Amino acid sequence: MRILLYSGKGGVGKTSIAAATGVQLARRGYKTLVMSVDPAHSLADSFDLGGQLFHGATGEPTSVADRLWIQEVNIQREIKRHWQAISGYITSLLRTTGLGDVEAEEMAIFPGMEELSALMYVNQYRKTAEFDVVVLDCAPTAESLRFVSLPTTLDWYMKHVFSWERKLLKAIRPLANRLAPVEMPPEKYFDNVQDLFGKIEGIDTILEDSSITSVRLVTNAEKMVLRETQRAFVYFSLHGLTVDQVVVNRLFPADVQDAFFDNWRVTQGAVLAEIEAYFAPIPVSRVPLFRSEVLGFERLGILADTLYANGEDPALVTRTDRPYSFVRNDGQYQVRMHLPFAEKGEIGLFKKDDELVVEIGTLRRHIGLPTSMSQLIPSGARMDGDILVVEMRSA
Repeated sequence: MRILLYSGKGGVGKTSIAAATGVQLARRGYKTLVMSVDPAHSLADSFDLGGQLFHGATGEPTSVADRLWIQEVNIQREIKRHWQAISGYITSLLRTTGLGDVEAEEMAIFPGMEELSALMYVNQYRKTAEFDVVVLDCAPTAESLRFVSLPTTLDWYMKHVFSWERKLLKAIRPLANRLAPVEMPPEKYFDNVQDLFGKIEGIDTILEDSSITSVRLVTNAEKMVLRETQRAFVYFSLHGLTVDQVVVNRLFPADVQDAFFDNWRVTQGAVLAEIEAYFAPIPVSRVPLFRSEVLGFERLGILADTLYANGEDPALVTRTDRPYSFVRNDGQYQVRMHLPFAEKGEIGLFKKDDELVVEIGTLRRHIGLPTSMSQLIPSGARMDGDILVVEMRSA
């Protein structure tokens, strides 16, 4: 099962791009599910399904066309199905603060529940082979990064904290329940946590497998949007995921000649050139601004025709190598970059703000550095086979 993860800043048209990709996949014969991981779901609205604002009808896979289903994770339903013991304990704690029953139940939906529920579904669909492709319409960038880092975080917690915490609370619970102002979590709470972890176990390996999972970044040709897209690219790389496409959405068409848009066209042209230079060799797709809202299956089909103008297959694996990775080896930070056919003498390095700039002949690559490395400078470089290893040290 292929997993295509669409991420980007809020408002760039990510849901429409993900939905149009689902349409294209279904056309090509794939049994496709487009799943919304964003707590503020708009996937059903993109297909113009109507209904009440909080209908919850798409909480389970819902057919919208031949070989095409959509799903919007319904957290209230998921709490009743998977989180009952955890939510019940948190709700009881919140009631002690003076919140009413309904308020406490709403507040008990803590950050990460939607992401964890979505991961459970993806893992389930992978094991049952229910779909050929799952397209994930992720929340805005920050939440998307939490989505991909959650399995690793939970794995660490389960291995290093969970068992110790469970044994300790089991030993002190009778005394603590008499002395503490709130009741300690019951054993059922820990059973629920362990059961949930079992349902996502192994998903981190799947997300990092570039033959299964690909990240596509959706952006606009605007400086502020580009900056967030660059940060997302750095952090997806940091978490071991492979980005294989950047989609620049809502470009002004050439036939828009009104003078009002002249400055916008100049700005978009400059930012677009910056996008293609920064993300090379990752392909950059261009999507124009449509004359009217992209809403409903037919309009999404037109968007798909534009995005995949040559009938491309979105499920094809086009990139399996990570463009670069960040490591810490014996206390020394390194940037590792795949540079086949490059000779060490051809390579130039320098630091610009929080980016490492690599030059090979006339080619230039900008590598955004994570926060932990942004104050470091390159101190040396060597070729390890096809991999350029850049040593980083304090300024």
